[in-house]
Amino acid sequence: MAASGRCRLRGRGIPMETESGGVTSSRSDSGSGEDSLDRLLPPAGGAPRRKSTTSLSTTEPPLLRTGTRTIYTAGRPPWYDEHGAQSKEAFVIGLCGGSSSGKTTVANKIIEALDVPWVVLLSMDSFYKVLSSEEQTLAASNDYNFDHPGAFDFELLVATLRKLKLGKSVKIPVYDFTTHGRQKDWKNVYGASVIIFEGIMSFADKELLQLLDMKIFVDTDSDIRLVRRLRRDITERGRDIEGVIKQYNKFVKPAFEQYIEPTMRLADIVVPRGGGNMVAIDLIVQHVHSQLEERELSVRALLASAQQTQPLPQTLSVLESTPQVKGLHTIIRNKETSRDEFIFYSKRLMRLLIEHALTFLPSQACVVQTPQGEEYEGRSFNGKGITGVSVLRAGETMEPALKAVCKDVRIGKILIQTNLDSGEPELHYLRLPKDISEDHVILMDSTVSTGAAAMMAVRVLLDHEVQEEKIVLVSLLMAELGVHSVAYAFPKVKIITTAVDKSLDDLLHVLPGIGDFGDRYFGTDGADSCSDEDQERPSH
Repeated sequence: MAASGRCRLRGRGIPMETESGGVTSSRSDSGSGEDSLDRLLPPAGGAPRRKSTTSLSTTEPPLLRTGTRTIYTAGRPPWYDEHGAQSKEAFVIGLCGGSSSGKTTVANKIIEALDVPWVVLLSMDSFYKVLSSEEQTLAASNDYNFDHPGAFDFELLVATLRKLKLGKSVKIPVYDFTTHGRQKDWKNVYGASVIIFEGIMSFADKELLQLLDMKIFVDTDSDIRLVRRLRRDITERGRDIEGVIKQYNKFVKPAFEQYIEPTMRLADIVVPRGGGNMVAIDLIVQHVHSQLEERELSVRALLASAQQTQPLPQTLSVLESTPQVKGLHTIIRNKETSRDEFIFYSKRLMRLLIEHALTFLPSQACVVQTPQGEEYEGRSFNGKGITGVSVLRAGETMEPALKAVCKDVRIGKILIQTNLDSGEPELHYLRLPKDISEDHVILMDSTVSTGAAAMMAVRVLLDHEVQEEKIVLVSLLMAELGVHSVAYAFPKVKIITTAVDKSLDDLLHVLPGIGDFGDRYFGTDGADSCSDEDQERPSH
C-alpha cells in the first residue's frame, strides 16, 4: 500500500494521524491440496449428503464438507480476462512485529472479518534456512540467532511470494522447530485473492517490501511478548525456561531493537495491542474489501456478448459424424430417452471421444519383437505421463472411459460453479496430482457453451505450470462460442468434441443442445443439482 502517511490506532480512540494514498497493485489457499484448503478451518463434523450449492448465501458458512473434501460455496471469481491472461495480482498484506507480538492473531482476525475463503496466510517461519551440523549444535544449546536477517532464506521467500502474487501454484517449506530443519514434504498453496504474509523480518528486505500492497506493524509491549514467547516455546517447541530466557536476552531483544523496531516507520498502519484492536482490524478489512471490489471481472458476460465471425479454429477436432456417432447423438439428444439409455449411450460416445482424443498425444516410432521372432515397427507414447482432470460434476462421468484405455492414469478434479448473482464461474475446489506440470493433461467436461468455466479450468492448469500445448480439452458437446472463446484465449490447447452446435439461447443453453447433461445422467432436477460445468445453463 503506497501511502504518504501512517495511521496509528490506539485502542478505540481517535487516530492520531490520518492515512493517505491507495493500493498500487491488485488482487489465489487455498491450495491445490485438501490439507491446504482445510488449514484455516475448524474440524468438520458429519459429512453432508451431496446436494446443490451456489454462491448466494451470506448467512451460512461459505463451505460444504463432503467426506474428506472441503468445498467452498463462496468461490473464487475469475482472476483473468477474456484473453485468458491474469489481469490483476493478489493483494498482499505484510504483517511485521516483534516475536510473539500477536501477528498471527491479527492475521486470523483479518481472515475472519474478511469472510473471503481464498486467503493465504504465509508465515516467514517457514523460510528459515536449513542449518549446517555446526549450526544445529548451536541451536540445540540456544546459541544460534534465529532473530537475525541472515537466518532467513530471503531468496526463496521472495521468489515464492512473487509467484503466489502472480496467481501461480507454489510449494511452501514446512519448518520443524524441534529439529531445526525442513520437513520432507512441502505444502502446495494456490489461488489466493488475498495473501497475508507475517514475520519478524517482513520489512527487512527491499525486494520483499516491493511485493507488499499494505504494510502493518503490530506493536506490543515487550513484557507481554516475553510471556507469550515463554508459553509458546515451552509448550509447543519443547524448550526449557532457562534456554528461552537465555535466547531472549542474547538474541531476541537485541534483534528487535536493531532490526525490527526501526522498520515500524515503513508501516502504513501501526496496530497496538495486536488482535484485541478491532478498530485497526475493521479499517484494514474495509480497505481490502474495497480493493477486491475493484478487481471484480465479468468474463462470462464478455464472452457471451462476443460476436464470433471467424471460422472454427484449427485446434478443434470434431469426431467424424459416422452413422454410429449420429445414431448415438440421436438417442442422447432425444428428450424422451430414459435415464438408463441416456447413461448407456453417453458412455459409448465418451469411449469413442476419449479414443479419438488420445490420437493427438505425441508418439514415437519403436520396434518390438513378436512371438514369432519377427520385428514390428510400431509407435509408443512419447511423454512422461498422462493425467485426466475432470470438471465436477459431469466431467467425472468421462473418467471410466479414460481409465479403460489409459492404464494407471492419474486423476485430478476441479469444481467450478456459477454465482447466480453475477453469472460468473467461480472456483470452489481442486485436487490435482503432484508434478502434474510434467504430464499431458486430458481436461474432461460434458458440455461447453460460452467457454467461461472451461477457460477457468485451463487457467488453473496453467497456474500449476502445465504447458499449454500439453492440454487437451475433451467435451461431448460444444457451442461455437465456447470453441472460439477457449481457442482465442489459449491457442495451443487442443479441443476435442463429438459435435459443435451453432448457437445459444438467452439463458446460454446450447442449441439444439442436449439438455442439462448432469441432471439427465445423475437423475436430478435443476433445483437439486450442482451449478457447475456440466450444466449448460449456469456454467459456460
